[in-house]
Amino acid sequence: MKPDPDENEETAYELLRQQNILKNKALLQQLSLDAASVSASRPSASPAAKASSSSTSTRKRAPRKPAAESTLPRRTSSRLAGLPADSEAAKRKARDDDAAISASLMESAAKRMRVPGDLSFELKKGLLDDGGVKGRGRTFTEEDVKGTKDKGLRSMREKMSALKLYDRFEVNDIKITPERIYALAFHPTTTKQLIFATDKTGNLGIFDATSPSPTPDISTYKLHARTISAFTIPSSTPTALYTASYDGTIRSFNLTTGLATEAYAGDPDDALSAIDVVAPHTLYFTTLLGRLGRVDTRAPAAQAQLWTLSDKKIGGFSLHPGAPHLCATGSLDRTVKVWDLRRMVGEGEDRAPALLASHTSRLSVSCALWNGNGTLATTSYDDTVKLYKFPDAHTWAAPPSPERKGKGKGKEVETEVKEIEPAHVIRHNNQTGRWVTILRAQWQQTPPGGQHKFVIANMNRYLDIYSESGEQLAQLSHESITAVPAVAQFHPTMDWVAGGTGSGKYI
Repeated sequence: MKPDPDENEETAYELLRQQNILKNKALLQQLSLDAASVSASRPSASPAAKASSSSTSTRKRAPRKPAAESTLPRRTSSRLAGLPADSEAAKRKARDDDAAISASLMESAAKRMRVPGDLSFELKKGLLDDGGVKGRGRTFTEEDVKGTKDKGLRSMREKMSALKLYDRFEVNDIKITPERIYALAFHPTTTKQLIFATDKTGNLGIFDATSPSPTPDISTYKLHARTISAFTIPSSTPTALYTASYDGTIRSFNLTTGLATEAYAGDPDDALSAIDVVAPHTLYFTTLLGRLGRVDTRAPAAQAQLWTLSDKKIGGFSLHPGAPHLCATGSLDRTVKVWDLRRMVGEGEDRAPALLASHTSRLSVSCALWNGNGTLATTSYDDTVKLYKFPDAHTWAAPPSPERKGKGKGKEVETEVKEIEPAHVIRHNNQTGRWVTILRAQWQQTPPGGQHKFVIANMNRYLDIYSESGEQLAQLSHESITAVPAVAQFHPTMDWVAGGTGSGKYI
């Protein structure tokens, strides 16, 4: 009598199950032996040490956070699914499970993968012309304006407080970028209100506030694979926009042709935090690994110069407009520092620009920005905005002459590091938390009438405007603003102010 096929299949499955049980027992036994040997090799603590530990340890350990649940597809049991072991159906199911997991991993990697080379986009024709809750937490009111005795200050306060919300469309309808805004700025043109914004997933959004379109005229371009942390539009070449990204690249986006040229491609693990342009072909940038870089866009990326200025991330930097060899940086190491880019000190990997001045805050410094008058503003997590004045900055650290070098020709001359103190300290809540972009004080670079001022977001959903001497000029708000406009910016030459929120919306 022939054996029943089902019986044979069941027997084969039982044999395989018994083999797995034996293997697991052997593995558990080996793990127990290894754990015992490790425990025996550790020196036992002395009785005195144990007593000291038990007497001094009064705090309970914080409970461990549960591990994040994986979003990958999971393999499921063929036995529970009713599929016979080693059958074609079970093998096909295993192959399908493996394929689903591989596809998910590839999709996740693709989302973070940097796209090399240049990109090209179709721009809208004529993009560039030729040539909070009302009353919530308010700290500056109309009474403050009326009570100002200084005529000049009162005039500035009246002018800034009179700014009105752009009301052609509802705030919730002006979504410039798909995700949270990280950087925002006006185009230098004065013929139209053209606002640019970048977000956490690598998108650039452009909003033409003067367009006659019945709906918000917004264009979106995917320039990078990761967050675009900063961008700049040089006043000398207003048709070029330079973007810096967490994917380690810089792109030059031509606003007339739509071509996004890769100007620099560095280490993809060294995210870029800020960018500045000092000449048509010279770019400076900082990174989250504490480095400052300089690149000539006409040369290969491998020739870019990188200097380590901090062992922690640099959140922002800027170059002095009147003395571009002076570079100010704000860092997670709690310092604001001023460097001389004309002089290098140190050797090999330690070679870097000479440090001229420094000031340490209680907590990290998010940015360091010069205005057109040479005043430096920093925003810190110690809930302050600090203003530093350097009337003699252009005379700092002149390169040593041959006479001063003497016999030590070629030897570096040490420069004394100045301990600087802020001229004005403004108390300001900068505790943004995880879901709000870091607040930064942003100057109006060429203010009308020479009245220098900066804008910074308020966690109570306002925009605060301050003068160069630290006097508050206005606190802008509207009942339709229901989120913190964390990213705020002035137009370079006009009294226009823009703000961007965590949902990618503009006010």
